[in-house]
Amino acid sequence: MTTVIRTATAADEPALAALWQRCFDAPQIAALHALDPDRHRHTFVAQNGPGGGIDAVVVYVPRLIRDALGTPQRVGGIGSVATRPEARGQGLVRRLLVEAERTMMAEQCAWSLLFTGTPGVYRGSGWQEFCSAYTEGALASPADPGAFRVREATAQDAVEVAALHHAYNVNRPLSSLRAPEDWAVRVPAWYGPVDRSLVAEDPGSGALVGWMVAQHERECVEVREFAGAPECLGELFAAVGERGRAAGLNRARVRIPDGPGVRAALPALLADPRTVDEHVGMVRPLHATADSVRATVTAPGAVHWYGDCF
Repeated sequence: MTTVIRTATAADEPALAALWQRCFDAPQIAALHALDPDRHRHTFVAQNGPGGGIDAVVVYVPRLIRDALGTPQRVGGIGSVATRPEARGQGLVRRLLVEAERTMMAEQCAWSLLFTGTPGVYRGSGWQEFCSAYTEGALASPADPGAFRVREATAQDAVEVAALHHAYNVNRPLSSLRAPEDWAVRVPAWYGPVDRSLVAEDPGSGALVGWMVAQHERECVEVREFAGAPECLGELFAAVGERGRAAGLNRARVRIPDGPGVRAALPALLADPRTVDEHVGMVRPLHATADSVRATVTAPGAVHWYGDCF
């Protein structure tokens, strides 16, 4: 039977949700998909013949992402890629990526970005890996209390946290500009309830000076985002370590861009820090040059926070 390659319609949403549920342990995908008002023409499906079921899907998510100079550029995020197990090995994703590329080009995307554990699926379609790094090690011993008060975040902290995030990332390459709907849906979808994150308060004014998100990842507690003043990193790291030890964990991983403030504070969390390179990010130039895209993803301090995943 001939496969039909087309954009999605509203009638496809139940079938898409079922396919994502079958392929991923990520119930938030449907809610993230709904964030894009143009999601149907940004969603490309392979249908098993006229009137048949959906065998594969690729979603293009338009995002504003800062380049190497900190300037926001329209970028085509590729996500929610899924193929029905019985239909794998037929090149369906490659065909869908061709359609996604055409639409991203027509909508003036400078380049495209995706994250994957299976890069071979995308290399043949023009995406190339780039290196990123994290720091990991054994949890350090408990630290003495510091100057900043650290507590669980609450819903009342939302405005201050968003302001911290914007100020911390205003010139940061590879970081996304978060809209209100991202804070309302995307960030909670990836980070969970607000009280799973921590905030640091200025001891004098009580104003928030730092925000950190850490989640359990198998045997590790993983720091996935930070925003704020580097001076409060030590207290936030110590609080993350305390949570990790309480959960019976003995290792931690930090996904914050390296810098003097981070290095100075790491002993509050890690006893024996070591740097690990990984190649899970992939890019494809569209209207931008390959050199400018490479400059963005390799720039000092470049990071695409987990809470901005597609």
